Amino acid sequence: MSIAVHNASKLFPGDAKTDERDAEVIARTALGMPSCLRPVPEEDELEGARRLEAQRADLPEDRTHQVNRLRALMLESCPAFEAAMRPEEAWCLAALERLGGPWNIRDAGRRRYRGAAKGAPAGRAEALWDSVGGSTRPTEAVVVPIIARRIREDTEEVERLAGLIGDVVRGDETYRCLLTVPGVGPRTAAQLVLDVAIEDFADHDHLASYCGLAPRNRQSGTSISSVAATPQGNRQLKNLLIFSCSCLSRSSGYFRDCFDRCRGRGMPYKAALKAVARKRLKVIFAVMRDRVPYDPGLLRA
Repeated sequence: MSIAVHNASKLFPGDAKTDERDAEVIARTALGMPSCLRPVPEEDELEGARRLEAQRADLPEDRTHQVNRLRALMLESCPAFEAAMRPEEAWCLAALERLGGPWNIRDAGRRRYRGAAKGAPAGRAEALWDSVGGSTRPTEAVVVPIIARRIREDTEEVERLAGLIGDVVRGDETYRCLLTVPGVGPRTAAQLVLDVAIEDFADHDHLASYCGLAPRNRQSGTSISSVAATPQGNRQLKNLLIFSCSCLSRSSGYFRDCFDRCRGRGMPYKAALKAVARKRLKVIFAVMRDRVPYDPGLLRA
């Protein structure tokens, strides 16, 4: 809300930041541009799931930050260890959290290391052990376990929240209907249900614009207009919709035929996927609007 008020305040004179001015900006914006107002959502199970999704969406960013911190630290201490390290895998995190960095792993010995890295693929575990011999200086014995623990906790929290969200959306009728659309799996269907209030979109073109799948027109006066892809829109939903079409390019059916036609016209692979995602979004819009399962016969008609 504060970001929306800040952007709207630029339409009015003055640059003061007070509660009174914020209230005036909200009131005048509501009077002058009522179409910008959105109804307050009713408290229901999906609204609770949306809050969980907002929390879950922040965790991967923090996890990536911690992984980058860990890699930077290891790169200074032992580049070979950093190259062999797999912080996205549980066994590697367990070893780092329990023993520390390469210097500490070497001091612990092979036996303790193998016990800490239980469940690791033999080749990767041996490669990580062999790399500790190149450590040039002791790594902080406290910092590495802390970072590894943060990464593990973020990963576990993402999985836990994803499970809670899944339990909620599985009871939603729109979610079940979306699963019948080709290429739409549980992750994409859940994101659509949580991010898209279908009654807010007049047609599939407006939905495509929200998802970042509609082109952006540029024209001013007599200047030559251009149509190009836009970086705007819901980026997470855009990526899910596009890359979930990759399986359609390897299957058979209507959307595979669309993909082949796009490629036949010289489109690059990713552009063809985006074109198929845009075409499939028409189906998704109809399924969400009418809450009916996907009927492939209608596309062939």
